[in-house]
Amino acid sequence: MTQDKLGTDSFRFFGLGGSNEVGRSCHILQYKGKTVMLDAGVHPAHQGIASLPFYDEFDLSKVDVLLISHFHLDHAASLPFVMQRTNFQGRVFMTHPTKAIYRWLLSDFVKVTNIGNDSSAGGDENLYTDEDLAESFDRIETVDYHSTIDVNGIKFTAYHAGHVLGAAMFQVEIAGLRILFTGDYSRELDRHLNSAEVPSLPSDILIVESTFGTATHEPRISKERKFTQMVHSTVSKGGRVLLPVFALGRAQEIMLILDEYWSQNAEELGGGQVPIFYASNLARKCMTVFQTYVNMMNDKIRKKFRDSQTNPFIFKNIAYLKNLDEFQDFGPSVMLASPGMLQNGLSRDLLEKWCPDEKNLVLITGYSVEGTMAKFLMLEPETIPAINNPDVTIPRRCQIEEISFAAHVDFRENLEFVEKIGAPNIILVHGESNPMGRLKSALLSNFSSLKGTENEVHVYNPKNCVPVDLEFKGVKIAKAVGNIVDEMIPVKTEHTENTKENSDLEEQKDQQSEAKLSEEQGLEGGEHVISGILVSDEKNFDLNLVSLSDLREHHTDLSTTVLKERQTVYVDCKNELIYWHLCQMFGDIEVLVDEEGSTITKTDPMAENKKSGALVVRIMGDVKLSVSGNIATLEWTQNIISDSVADSIIAILLSVDSSPASVKMTSSGCNADGHEEGSETLWKIKQIAKLFTEQFGDSFTLLLDKSNESKSEEEIKGTVTIGKSAATVNFSKMLVEECNSNPLKGRIESILGIGADLVAPLC
Repeated sequence: MTQDKLGTDSFRFFGLGGSNEVGRSCHILQYKGKTVMLDAGVHPAHQGIASLPFYDEFDLSKVDVLLISHFHLDHAASLPFVMQRTNFQGRVFMTHPTKAIYRWLLSDFVKVTNIGNDSSAGGDENLYTDEDLAESFDRIETVDYHSTIDVNGIKFTAYHAGHVLGAAMFQVEIAGLRILFTGDYSRELDRHLNSAEVPSLPSDILIVESTFGTATHEPRISKERKFTQMVHSTVSKGGRVLLPVFALGRAQEIMLILDEYWSQNAEELGGGQVPIFYASNLARKCMTVFQTYVNMMNDKIRKKFRDSQTNPFIFKNIAYLKNLDEFQDFGPSVMLASPGMLQNGLSRDLLEKWCPDEKNLVLITGYSVEGTMAKFLMLEPETIPAINNPDVTIPRRCQIEEISFAAHVDFRENLEFVEKIGAPNIILVHGESNPMGRLKSALLSNFSSLKGTENEVHVYNPKNCVPVDLEFKGVKIAKAVGNIVDEMIPVKTEHTENTKENSDLEEQKDQQSEAKLSEEQGLEGGEHVISGILVSDEKNFDLNLVSLSDLREHHTDLSTTVLKERQTVYVDCKNELIYWHLCQMFGDIEVLVDEEGSTITKTDPMAENKKSGALVVRIMGDVKLSVSGNIATLEWTQNIISDSVADSIIAILLSVDSSPASVKMTSSGCNADGHEEGSETLWKIKQIAKLFTEQFGDSFTLLLDKSNESKSEEEIKGTVTIGKSAATVNFSKMLVEECNSNPLKGRIESILGIGADLVAPLC
């Protein structure tokens, strides 16, 4: 067995059964490394291993989820085989009513196949035993309608499908790709079931049944009238009516019709004159399930149950027949017997007994699969083979009629549903080749106007074990989680805070609010920028947008890393000057190491004992600055605040030796021109004063005497007088104190700046 390797964006449909045939429904869906299996049935026209889907053509250990649409044998009967006799390891889901009926149905199936299988004659081995059935039953999980289950990134939701009690269509979502599997479904509202629903979310792929192809059903009311008249006419002539039915599903619908008709025509048919029997032990056992799940049926039957205070499935005119030995076959009667395709069992025994009498009627009410006795009878043969001895033939003189109550959509209903779903890719299943081919042609013709456009509809009708590969480019959508949601919700105005009368008004007001928010923020087109962290879960195909503060809370499985930043700057000044500038800028400075004593004030007795060494400080609780020699190194944890603080410190370090304030603050330096170390500030001022002398000549006067030279900490000033314009310059503070001329003031300030740059590097 070989399977092609799928691309990461390739979707594959692989039919193991039910493709170009009715029976053994089983379909495989593969996408993004996930595998979903839909149904696990048997073929009613075959026995033993031959009735199974082609399980050898696929590795069932890859299946993550198996979804069972309903309890009919052609959709569920091989499930115990899959779970107990193969390497399947996935999880199995079905609705509550389906599971309730499943065990009884398959237990009966095991008994029937055991009876029909003569191992001594070389028959096929039984598919599974009662023990297999019991063990598989305990592993089955149930799902409610409209509830969404998530299994490792595979999300699926069950919807009402009509057809039979508990039948579900499943919308499966994998990595944003939605596939809708209808199973067997009906859009007709009958006496007890809801019609099939249309999911609210769109689907990219629709896997839909094609049982009746392009055929059209007769309206339900006229069909029921024709059915009851045909039955009434037969029993009125003393004939017997055989209704081969599936024990569960359509049998209950027909019972509701007959019970009501017999009550309305009690004088002619009631009172035991013409009895109605259902000869199915399975139907009797499962009748309690129908009586229990009335709340899952349509409004009509729930209303009847509520108003009459009696259960609609407790019939007044229909009796259970345990076996034919108890049946006194005198006079007219109506018999509902299973199985519906007359392959064996009570329905086959009654057929062989009644078919020679021309007064009798065999009324086929369900779908007949090719190769079954029910399908053979539709040809009205003159004889039929006896089940116990195929060499013996039995004459067939009874009437054969067909009034289909099979709860499958006809062409009109199917086309209407397909149009409502609007999926661009349609895969046809559960149909014989000819009806399916006609349906494909009809669908392509209906959507021919879209051919060649981006909305073109593609229809596929693959055979068993022939894959259908489709390419998809998924659109990833992130879900906002945590506090970031508050940033995304626009602030409401007073109008939008009022109670909304209807959804249209609410939407209109939300749009107005968003427009106002956009206008206030000055954002073009109503854009609102949100900043967060995008977290991807590759296993479950989830994308979450969270803020940094919520990361640990919403994603505990993630490990986080703290980034440290480091920056080195060359400096050419004393540690004391650096520390002073930092103190002017920041209020939170912690001294870690001060070998030079740069942080000790001049009044401190230790100030005289300063020595050369390193300086290490922590600024604003996070940024660490280490100064050693001419190298200053910053280290900090990366975040918005610390980044801003570090940028400010680097700016200070780059300009500290040329800052005008540094001219005054420098406390030590070189002994240029023989001046003392303690008078370096006075020396620098004299150098700057030379610039003023060069610029203004005799118009500049430095106000410096012997008292100033001995007390360098006093302010040193100078004056510039040019005509009527005069200015007083404070050289200690490096600023112009008084000036009656703006041009003169600007020129002096420019010279002060040039002077500070010239004298600072000299120390």
